[in-house]
Amino acid sequence: MEQAKLAERLKIAQEMHDVLAHRISLLAMLAGGLAYRKDLTPEQTRETALAIQENAHHSLTELRAVLGTLRRGDLAGQDGPADQDRPAGQGGTAEGGPAPPQPTLAHLGALFAEVRAAGQQVEVDDSVTDRELLPAQTGRHAYRIVQEALTNARKHAPGSVVRAEIGGRPGDGLRIRVSNAAVPGRSGPGGRLGLVGLAERTRMAGGRITHDVRDGRFVLDATLPWEA
Repeated sequence: MEQAKLAERLKIAQEMHDVLAHRISLLAMLAGGLAYRKDLTPEQTRETALAIQENAHHSLTELRAVLGTLRRGDLAGQDGPADQDRPAGQGGTAEGGPAPPQPTLAHLGALFAEVRAAGQQVEVDDSVTDRELLPAQTGRHAYRIVQEALTNARKHAPGSVVRAEIGGRPGDGLRIRVSNAAVPGRSGPGGRLGLVGLAERTRMAGGRITHDVRDGRFVLDATLPWEA
């Protein structure tokens, strides 16, 4: 029982890292634009400030949801069945409201739009077929892998063009490749913790992940199982 609770807490800690690293790196990018760009019009400055405010709000909302999950786990261990044993739709936040929906593959478009709006250059090649058949949990893992890869690119190769390639179909698995320019000697805050977390997430999902530098670009490749 204790081992299962520890494993669940580790999963939640990884979720917290992925969510907050994404939001905080976006905030840093937006704030950097305000600090160093002298050519912004008053309207552009206002839009950037509003984007910072919105991302800060999202950060608090998502952190509250993760902390609510931790709190529910503690209460479940003391008083009753864990949250995962409840019927669907009966989860909630620490304040008792409904838990926000977890992102899946269908939310990648919104993620790409969000980071582009913050100034990150992203090229996307999406060739997934029969995506409606992809299990929600696999889609969630895929979303977090892409999200963390974009975060790493912002931290370690700011300003570089990121290319995200997603493909696959039932029976062949889901393939994810994210690449960006390799910047020698540069290491942002957090070092390689993001890559360690990605490796653990992919392993738990039964997939494979590799990363290396090829032709001057850092390339991350992940494959997740997708049964026919």
